[in-house]
Amino acid sequence: MILGIDTEDKRFPLSGGSGSDAIHRDPIYSYAVTNLVDDSGIIGTGFAFTLGEGNDLVCSAAAFYANQLIGKDIEELMSDFGNTFNRFSNEQQFRWLGPHKGVVHLALASVTNACYDLWAKKRGVPLWKLLIDLSPEQIVKTLDLSYLEDELTKEQALQILQNMQLSKQDRMPIIDKGYPGYDTSVGWFNYDDKKVRENCKKALDEGFTAMKLKVGSADPQRDIRRANIVREEAGNNVKVMLDANQQWTLPQALSMCNELQAMNPYWIEEPTHPDDVLAHKTLADAIAPTKLALGEHVPNRIVFKNYLQTGCAGFIQVDAVRVGGVSEFITVSLLCKKFGIPVVPHVGDMGQMHQHLVLFNHIAMGHEALFLEHIPHLQKYFVNPVNIEGGVYITPQEAGSSCDLK
Repeated sequence: MILGIDTEDKRFPLSGGSGSDAIHRDPIYSYAVTNLVDDSGIIGTGFAFTLGEGNDLVCSAAAFYANQLIGKDIEELMSDFGNTFNRFSNEQQFRWLGPHKGVVHLALASVTNACYDLWAKKRGVPLWKLLIDLSPEQIVKTLDLSYLEDELTKEQALQILQNMQLSKQDRMPIIDKGYPGYDTSVGWFNYDDKKVRENCKKALDEGFTAMKLKVGSADPQRDIRRANIVREEAGNNVKVMLDANQQWTLPQALSMCNELQAMNPYWIEEPTHPDDVLAHKTLADAIAPTKLALGEHVPNRIVFKNYLQTGCAGFIQVDAVRVGGVSEFITVSLLCKKFGIPVVPHVGDMGQMHQHLVLFNHIAMGHEALFLEHIPHLQKYFVNPVNIEGGVYITPQEAGSSCDLK
């Protein structure tokens, strides 16, 4: 039984240009943390990700949700969590502040993720194992599929999961092999050309076969020069992704994406405003076969549905510390499975929880084990930081979601 809750406003300043992009020049990586204290002494920890200011507001909203869980048994709560998620996300007085976005939805992510962490810890297993051992019926009961009925009903979600059951064992070897990673830290926006070149060489030495560069400079030639540096150092067999972090208008995106196609990007990420679904459709059609990746700033399953319906998303980067937590992450992954689009999460959690979720996506849902973003800057703050060897995430074995902070 959950006996108590507390929230923590945790902020971690970065240095030397780390974490910088075309929009966020001086970020403070921050977590709005929820702790659920169980009567057995176990603490479930979850969080949402922000960049500093307003993190305290998310904590206040999370406390509002979490206090309603006091007295609940975690097994009973999670046996029908989809209904709890629906009720919280449509709370009448908070809904005006969303709905399903902004401070209140980030708060729900923090609380939801704490519930999943507590659930896994109570069962004494890593989150990935908890999830893959659940039946399709149990998984669907944790989800809120409202507003998706035109594309994904409960019956269809159940069918997708059931269809994957027979081949599930064929995908289990990834537990021992590990999940491939890609390096985002080679090309932060504020890094100079020399550091980008050095970081590319370092990433290759560490075994990464994919890496990402931040673009969106006021001077287009800077983006082109840096992109060519990465391609030159990486060679033609390494996947190189470009990330504009929403900096461009549509006309700018059309121009820049055409210019940058010469270096053969694996994807171009967040090229323009994240709410402008139709602009992404226009751009995707114009630069095909180069694909767009998006989702870091997409707040909920409904907007993801719209992106998938238009066919403009080549890769979906849903983030469980940005949408409403693990539950909504799985919901979006099911939508992507229906549409045949890969899920490559953005890792606001530094990959701590997402290393569990991509294993579930692959094993239980049949998503391709493509790769998972790796950002190392907060590793020292976690009790059980992600373990990367040879560019591969080593499967965590500790109980829970790997989100306990020191």
